[in-house]
Parts: sequence; structure tokens; C-alpha cells
Amino acid sequence: MLVGLQFGLVVGALAGLITFIPYVGAVVGGALAIGLALFQFWGDWISIGLVGAIFVVGQVIEGNVLTPKLVGSSVGLHPVWLIFALTVFGALFGFVGMLVAVPVAAAIGVLTRYGVARYKDSRLYRGVDWSDGD
Repeated sequence: MLVGLQFGLVVGALAGLITFIPYVGAVVGGALAIGLALFQFWGDWISIGLVGAIFVVGQVIEGNVLTPKLVGSSVGLHPVWLIFALTVFGALFGFVGMLVAVPVAAAIGVLTRYGVARYKDSRLYRGVDWSDGD
């Protein structure tokens, strides 16, 4: 819409709705935006390039700032751990790994926090004398 693309809001909304599927939202939204720009601005390569650049900038901001911050806070993970989990699970298990990365990382985070809390409550951590007979 910033450069006059008709149906730009519809393309953005559609890409946003299917962005929960990794890569699919970006690919479908980008293909629609560039396709519409080609039909509307044929011959005006600057406008077509601007449409592509705006979409790429939007995807970078969404993928590296908004999603990690929103998803990370809702599942109790720091955004860096969320990106790390997505990267590792995606590299190890591909598309399926990216789908299960957030729930598995959240479960690991819960178990780790529980283990650390139990350890800090233990006699070993508090330095309680073991020779008192307990």
C-alpha cells in the first residue's frame, strides 16, 4: 500500500494469517505481492522493486523481532532461546522440527527451571551440614 499496490492490505493480511506455517506465509505473501506488482506496475521496475523491498523488510522485522518477542513471552522463553530452538530443530528435523521446536523448547525450559529450583532448595546448595544425622 505504501507504493500504491492495489490489494496490498489483503496480501498482507493473508500472509499474516498463514505465517504460523514456517516459510509458507512468507512465500505465499511474497509471491502474491510481487505477482500483483508485476501486473499493476509492468515496466516500472522501481515500483516492483519497492514492493519486493517493503515485503522483505516486513518479513525480516516480523521474523526477527515480533514473532520471537510475542511467542517467547507467551511460552516463557527468551527470544534468543526461541530462535536458537527453531534453528537447531529445523536443522536436525527439517520442517517437522520447526513445527515442534517451540513446544519442546518450552517443555525443556519448564523442566530446567524446576530442576534449578529443586537444586537451590536442596541441602547441597544451602551448605547444610551432613553430619547432623539426617
